[in-house]
Amino acid sequence: MAKWTAFPYSDADYHHDSAALKKQWARLHLGDAEPLPKDAAVLAAWSLFHAGEFQKAHDAGLKAGGAGITAANKAQAIYANYLEKSEKTRLAMFQEVAERAEAQAAEDPKNPNAHYWMAYALGRYSQGISVAKALAQGLGSKVKTALETTIKLQPKHADAHIALGAFHAEVIDKVGKLLGRTQGADAATGLKLFQQALKLNPGSAIAMTEYANGLVMLEGDKRMKEAEKLYAQAAACEAADAMERLDIEAAKAELED
Repeated sequence: MAKWTAFPYSDADYHHDSAALKKQWARLHLGDAEPLPKDAAVLAAWSLFHAGEFQKAHDAGLKAGGAGITAANKAQAIYANYLEKSEKTRLAMFQEVAERAEAQAAEDPKNPNAHYWMAYALGRYSQGISVAKALAQGLGSKVKTALETTIKLQPKHADAHIALGAFHAEVIDKVGKLLGRTQGADAATGLKLFQQALKLNPGSAIAMTEYANGLVMLEGDKRMKEAEKLYAQAAACEAADAMERLDIEAAKAELED
């Protein structure tokens, strides 16, 4: 495998040994509600993920197997979303995560994050090839079903609420309210999902950013001031790990646009 682009920020605070990671676990996993792993090898993979060592986390997670697959999927998906420079490689990475997560969900159907990472990867892949094209390929219903399954299995999964809110907003933004309805997309439902995500994870920069994006997609310029306020709040968040730092830097970039 080609060498992945390195995480561009250095912060010793993102490096946790196993004992520190266990203490910080609930805070670090407020978004994805991933249970604390019992296997030391899986915990070590997560430690690498939180430190921004995404390629090492991916490799260690795959090697550990079982719950380690989730760490590998998250490492690859977050890396592809934020740091991979080649669009072709990005899309291939999302496809790979989606396939691996789908196999994990087939083997362990009650694992919320197996369904979630399949949906996340397919959602980002869909944005890459164009939402309209993805809907024509039937990917929309696959993403929606997987996210609804995630929430049914784990109602406190804030990130699944964000992603499902984004699904409703993206579909309506790209194909309109009428056609959106045929895909099960609804503006009011989308906004409620974003609000619920922020209730579950109030300090989440990505929840604020996606909510801001959703407001603009669904309601246009009249919600722009509100959206800008959310971007500013997201940019002012404190990062507890490498992924959160990338979320916050993305919010700062939105503010500058």
